[in-house]
Amino acid sequence: MNPIIEVKIKNLPEKPGIYLMKNAEGQIIYVGKAKDLSKRVSQYFLRPQSGKVQAMVMHITDFETIITQTEKEALILEMNLIHEHYPRYNIMLKEGSHYPYISLRKGSDPYLKITRQNTDKHYWHFGPYPNARSAYRMINLLNKIFPLRKCNVLPKVACLYHHIGQCLAPCIHDIPEETYNALADEINEFLKGNVKKQVSQYQQKMMDASEALNFELAQEYKVILEDIQHVTSQQLVEMDDKLDRDIFAFAEREGYLSLAVFVFRQGILLGKGSYVVEAFDDRDEQLLNLIAQYYLKKPKPQELVLNHRALLEKLDVTMDIRLVFAEKGKLFELMKSVQENAIQTLDDHFLTARLDDDKLTLLETLGKTIGVPTPYHIEMFDNSHLQGSEPVGAMVTFINGEPVKKMYRQFHLPENLKQDDPGAMAYIIKRRYQRLLEEKAPLPQLIVVDGGQTQLNAGLASLQDLGLKIPIVGLFKNERHQTKGLLTAEGEVMDFTKQPNLFFFLIRLQDEVHRFALQFHQRLRKIKSTKSIFDDISGLGPTRVALLQKRYPNLDLLKQASLEELCQFLPKAVAIILLEKLKKMTT
Repeated sequence: MNPIIEVKIKNLPEKPGIYLMKNAEGQIIYVGKAKDLSKRVSQYFLRPQSGKVQAMVMHITDFETIITQTEKEALILEMNLIHEHYPRYNIMLKEGSHYPYISLRKGSDPYLKITRQNTDKHYWHFGPYPNARSAYRMINLLNKIFPLRKCNVLPKVACLYHHIGQCLAPCIHDIPEETYNALADEINEFLKGNVKKQVSQYQQKMMDASEALNFELAQEYKVILEDIQHVTSQQLVEMDDKLDRDIFAFAEREGYLSLAVFVFRQGILLGKGSYVVEAFDDRDEQLLNLIAQYYLKKPKPQELVLNHRALLEKLDVTMDIRLVFAEKGKLFELMKSVQENAIQTLDDHFLTARLDDDKLTLLETLGKTIGVPTPYHIEMFDNSHLQGSEPVGAMVTFINGEPVKKMYRQFHLPENLKQDDPGAMAYIIKRRYQRLLEEKAPLPQLIVVDGGQTQLNAGLASLQDLGLKIPIVGLFKNERHQTKGLLTAEGEVMDFTKQPNLFFFLIRLQDEVHRFALQFHQRLRKIKSTKSIFDDISGLGPTRVALLQKRYPNLDLLKQASLEELCQFLPKAVAIILLEKLKKMTT
């Protein structure tokens, strides 16, 4: 045993806290929490280990502990440190976004929209929904059934929605607030699953249209009825207590864990989710960690149900949620359904995805192949310019084989570099690592450039100017410009086409940096192409320009817009001036 570790083990406190395992380079490779630091940390070194835990222990040359007052404080600190350092042996849920809500604006001019927060007091918020698809499916149906405003900017004349009975036309009518309050109540009831009134209404409308031999209209009503049935079919499971509740269950198989969840809001099942991760170290601690990660960006419900009594006891001291272990009744039956989902998800994972999930082994192979330490932190660069216009640079970051989008960076390039790919590569690499040196931020363990030997040498020269010795390689392409492998700074070519796992990993890196660079480039071109059009038009402020850019993403679509369409976003006088300016551009 390392003598430093041996001494530190003897001095471990019997208190709650977190521990940080470090390798020979001083990098944090694992963060864990413990009720008793002395017992928990010493187990790694005084008991025989196996599998990936053994592999981790072999890399540990030092550790650090931080004492906390409670286990809850330890859990919060553990989450923060994991998402700050991305330790290679910590299992992390993929980064997600906040749950979407359907939000209804209050007052005499309400409309529906999708939001990611429920804090704006000017709106009623319904949800949250488990994913954007569910939310948009529901909001589209609500807009068909309830005659709310659809236009972002009120036009001067009634639009098509008014003529087909889907809008009360506040643009030309003064709608009493009581009318909208009644609509809000109906929408609220509908979202609670009380759809009988609307089903009855549309059944009658369908029959009336059919009797009037208006079969086309009858078919439209039939489609709306089917849509109601479709979007509410997932809400057939309903709890009488109307609580916000999440029900978790897990399953294990051959070194893998599956965690499944049913999401109930106001007693209605809004959706389901499931996650599969490789098992590591203590199972209960890992499940506790995963549930805590789940709530980093998702709202906590009033009640959490779990199929594991011992884990509930651990959650009880770390999370401010009412915890339930169901032993009978409807909750027990629901928990069994969640567990069936966890088992099925794990079975599906073994059939379809297992070949892709041991990324640490893949990175170890990559490091050995190119003769560098295992590159757990990779940064890849690319330049983008179409016909020399709007030259930009982009960088994507992969840690532990997964993209970390919050660490992506975009670079504006000087005009004099728009035709100079090597010069552009040298520029963005120097900018990137000069900044990291100034901030004393962690450096990557491998740099990949999308370019040949010339661009690779340019990037290497920038690193040398900064006094850095980070391994750097370039993508190697054949005479057909097809990616085949890697090119080293010494000119060695490594063909990965016979190593499919490594090859597809490189393609994934390349596709991601291309996508990110092109996205940035297109956004700049869009801004440039529309800026001169909107300039000098009185009445076209930033808000209206943003609405136009959202509705017409490029100049060609804007040129096709009619006066009537533009009047839904702009005053008529402003729309006429804009159309005249567009007409001059085409003549």
